[in-house]
Amino acid sequence: MSEKTKLDVIYSLYAAFDLYPSAKGAATHISHMSETLFDTFGSGMLYVLGNHKMPDFQIEGNVVIKRFVSEEPNFLQRAEAYSQALFEQIERLDSLKLVHFRDIWSGLAILKKERNYKTVYEVNSLASIELPYRYAGIEDELLDKIRIMEEFCLTKADKIITPSENTRKLLLEKGIETSKIQVISNGADIPEKYEKPIDAPEKYLIYFGALQTWQGVDILLKSMHLLRDYSDLKLVICSSNRPRFSKNYRKLAEKLEINDQIIWYHQLPKNELYAWIQHALLSIAPLSETERNIVQGASPLKIFESMACQTAVVASDLPIVREIVEHLKTAYFVRPDRPAELARGMRFLLDQPNLRTAIQLEALQHLEKKYSWKQKKKELKNLYEKMTTFEF
Repeated sequence: MSEKTKLDVIYSLYAAFDLYPSAKGAATHISHMSETLFDTFGSGMLYVLGNHKMPDFQIEGNVVIKRFVSEEPNFLQRAEAYSQALFEQIERLDSLKLVHFRDIWSGLAILKKERNYKTVYEVNSLASIELPYRYAGIEDELLDKIRIMEEFCLTKADKIITPSENTRKLLLEKGIETSKIQVISNGADIPEKYEKPIDAPEKYLIYFGALQTWQGVDILLKSMHLLRDYSDLKLVICSSNRPRFSKNYRKLAEKLEINDQIIWYHQLPKNELYAWIQHALLSIAPLSETERNIVQGASPLKIFESMACQTAVVASDLPIVREIVEHLKTAYFVRPDRPAELARGMRFLLDQPNLRTAIQLEALQHLEKKYSWKQKKKELKNLYEKMTTFEF
């Protein structure tokens, strides 16, 4: 099959209303899931969001990447425009065998009445639960409409995958059939060993990831205030967001008089991020006890990647964490939203290096046994192959 034919005949499509590539965990998930899809079907299209720094069209081997770019400031209008553009794109693809999508805006375009392809809805989150954290003033009437869209996508999709047993439970409560849902958790690959960053302090803890309120970064900052007796201990925050998103946290650190304890980095490349994680004393996942984490669920990528980097994790004792790791064996748990307890937990492991090392080693073995990306991609590939009679 010639290169031109591969691009003319597109058998699979992965759609996500997310910027790609980016420093966020969603981009990591998109990379692994879409790669599995395209490897399974031999050719495909990745339809994602872009910006003016990225090409809106590119070809990489047997994959076409198309990026939707919009200057529309209103989130919902931008989402609707994306959905319409995706619908028009799909209308021009008559060879599709399977379409995988990860949000309702993509689903509305994909789940049209007449289609000759199978569909997989990847439910990492539900917009009706996530959006109120992003837009505090969102109206109940609008959320009701979004819930209707979610129900439509959940009902009409052929299969649903989700990375969390917690999310699976929520979907079952919504009336989705057990046989329709498959849990495929997040994972991580063990990175190569990197030298300690040249500007790294001698002793530091690390938080990496996004800065949404449910991540509990405010609790972490308050706990650092209680560790001031460790005069040489720093907290490195590697945010996947742009610097402006850290403004309120910087103000809180100033109020707590711990500015000199905090070191900020933003949107680091993976190799630089891994170097910071690998040389940290502890990795902190201070998730809050919110509807987003308790009712909806998640599969925190920071926990998997910390295990892969052989850095012991201190995490909130929540169901979504207990799905992955075990207290005092592969992580150390503290009750969520309690700065004093988080500080005590970090202090406990800081003062017991032998236990810290034991947790790191056990966690690495646990990751290799259950949570490599190779395993997760095999689970997804098996699902694709069961869904279609396409000749692979």
